[in-house]
Amino acid sequence: MCKVMVDLNAESYEILIGTKLTENIRTFVSQANFSKTVLVISDNNVGPLYGNALLDLLKQAGFQAEIIFVVPGESSKSLTVADGIYTKAIELGLDRKSPIVALGGGVVGDLAGFVAATYMRGVPFIQVPTSLLAQVDSSVGGKVAVNHRLGKNLIGAFYQPSAVFMDLDMLKTLPNREIYTGLAEIIKYGIIYDQDFFSYLDQHAKKILALEPTVLSHIIHRSCEIKAKVVSQDEKESGLRIILNFGHTLAHAIESETNYEVYNHGEAVAIGMYGAARLSYKLGLIQSTDVDRVKNMLQKFHLPIKAQQCTVDGLFKSIFHDKKAVNGKVKWVLMESIGKVRTMTDIADALVKEVMVEIIL
Repeated sequence: MCKVMVDLNAESYEILIGTKLTENIRTFVSQANFSKTVLVISDNNVGPLYGNALLDLLKQAGFQAEIIFVVPGESSKSLTVADGIYTKAIELGLDRKSPIVALGGGVVGDLAGFVAATYMRGVPFIQVPTSLLAQVDSSVGGKVAVNHRLGKNLIGAFYQPSAVFMDLDMLKTLPNREIYTGLAEIIKYGIIYDQDFFSYLDQHAKKILALEPTVLSHIIHRSCEIKAKVVSQDEKESGLRIILNFGHTLAHAIESETNYEVYNHGEAVAIGMYGAARLSYKLGLIQSTDVDRVKNMLQKFHLPIKAQQCTVDGLFKSIFHDKKAVNGKVKWVLMESIGKVRTMTDIADALVKEVMVEIIL
C-alpha cells in the first residue's frame, strides 16, 4: 500500500492505494468523528459486486449503513437524481456529521460529492473509486457536480473528500474499454507535467495493459501525486489547476454533441488531446514529432484520435459552453513540449475549425 497526501491545510486528506483495504477503511471510519448513520451511493453495476461487503464493514464498525443504487451513466448526474438522494438522506436521519460514501466510478463520485457538498450545507464525504478513470482523475481534487441539459458539470462545487481509498483489486472486474479510458487521463499527466512519466508509459505499455500489479500501482500513484501537487497549489482553478483540463475543451464538446452515447470520457479526452496537440503544432508551439508521439501513445493504448460522428459546426458551438470560457473566449490548454503546457486565448476561429476538421475526418 502507498499513500498520497493532498495538502490543503485544514482540508488535507490522504489517498490510499493498494489491495485489500478493508481494514484501512474500517480504521478510518472508526477513528473519525462521524455520526453513526452512513449513506453509500453506488450504481447498478458496481453495487452488486462490492456494496454488501462495504455495508458489512461499516456495520462491523458500529454504523447504521444504507445503500442507494443509481442507473449507470451520465444521465444519473442530474438534479432530479440528487433530489431523490436528498429525500433518502432526510428519511434516514442523516445529520451534519453523517458521512456519504461514493462507491463507483466518476459519475457516482461526482453525484455523491455534489449531494455531500449541498446536503445540510456539507457533510463528510468518502471516495471509494472503483474504475481506473475515477482513481486517477475525478476522485482526487474535490470537483463535484451534476450536469445540465446545456452542458456537462455546469452545476457543482469544490468540495474535498475526507479520504480516498483505491483498491486495485476492483480494477480486475473492469472491461478493457474502461481500462483504456482511465489510461487516457494517465497519459495526460505525462503530457502536462512529467516527460519521464510519459516515457515510462511508453516503455511499459505491455505490462500496463496486462494490469501488472507493480506497474499499475506505480502509474496510479504517480498520476495521483501529480494531480495532488497541482490541486495543493491551486484548489479552485484560479491558475495552475487549469492545466489538468488539457484536451478537455474538445472532449466536452465531443461528449455533448454525441449526447454522451458514443464515446466515454477517456475516449473523448484522447481525441481532445490529439486535437490540442495539432492546434499547438499549428501555432508553432511544438514540433510535428511531438504530435506524433502523442498520437502513437494514444493508439498504443487502444484510444481513438477521431470523432467521426461529430460536425465542425456542432463542436465549435459547444466549446463556448465550456466552463473555462470567459466573456465569450475559450481558454485553451496547449503543449509547449511533452511535459509542459500553457494556456492561450484569442486563437483564430479558422484555425480552431481547421483542427476540428482534422479530428473528425
